[in-house]
Amino acid sequence: MPEIIVCQVGDVAPGSSIRVDTAGHRIAIVRIGNDWYAIADRCSHAEASLADGEVWSDECEIECPKHGSAFSLKTGEPLTLPATQPVPVYTVRVEGDDVMVRV
Repeated sequence: MPEIIVCQVGDVAPGSSIRVDTAGHRIAIVRIGNDWYAIADRCSHAEASLADGEVWSDECEIECPKHGSAFSLKTGEPLTLPATQPVPVYTVRVEGDDVMVRV
C-alpha cells in the first residue's frame, strides 16, 4: 500500500481534525497532542463528514456532527448509536513536517 502525503503538521491544530481527499479516499486527519489518526471521513450511519465533528482527545474518539455517533480513532468502531458499522482507519506516519497516510 502506498503512503501519500496528505497535509503538513501545521495544518492540524492539536485536538482537531481536517478533511483530505486523496487517491479516491475521503479521510479525516486527527491530531491529539503528538499522536495522529486517519479515519474514513464518512459516518457509517448517515454519511456525514466526521472531520466536521468534535474530537474527544481523552477518549481518542471523534463524534459525527449529524447524529452524535462516536467512533474510536484507533479501530473505527462505533461506540454510540445510531451508527452500528465501523469505518476504515488508516496508518499515519509523520516525517519532518509531512503527514503521510497509507491507503
